[in-house]
Amino acid sequence: MELSELLVFTIVEDVSERWQKSLVSKNWGEIMRHDIIADVLSAIKNAERVGKKLCEVPASNMVREILNLMKKYGYVENFEFIDDLKSGKFRVFLAGNINDCNVIKPRFSLKKNEFEKWETRFLPAKDFGILILTTPKGMMTQHEAKKHQTGGKLVAYVY
Repeated sequence: MELSELLVFTIVEDVSERWQKSLVSKNWGEIMRHDIIADVLSAIKNAERVGKKLCEVPASNMVREILNLMKKYGYVENFEFIDDLKSGKFRVFLAGNINDCNVIKPRFSLKKNEFEKWETRFLPAKDFGILILTTPKGMMTQHEAKKHQTGGKLVAYVY
């Protein structure tokens, strides 16, 4: 190798190393999360559409309650908590039954006699899918809220 070729090779290698170090130091992979429930539901929906059998989502108590409701109604097979020494993650095993799921913003208040209005607005057909709401008695679906005769605030829908 001639001296000029060796010099060019060394410069290119040095630039490549500096570029890789700058990528590592900037943490390109981290995502700022503003609405964790919207992030979780969109990750589940995207994984379902691609045909994956599992996905990992950030953990919180509200996410745990939503996943419990989705498991109860057969939209999710199972989920498990993974401790990553931060807030944690849930590994969600998908059942392949979700057509659509999304967060409802703003969190509309609904009274115990207004369920039909919101079901027709967010769900495609009667008795197809669930509305997830938070009530004074905890997180529940519209079916459970009708039984308990309570209202609350809408959080999400799944069908």
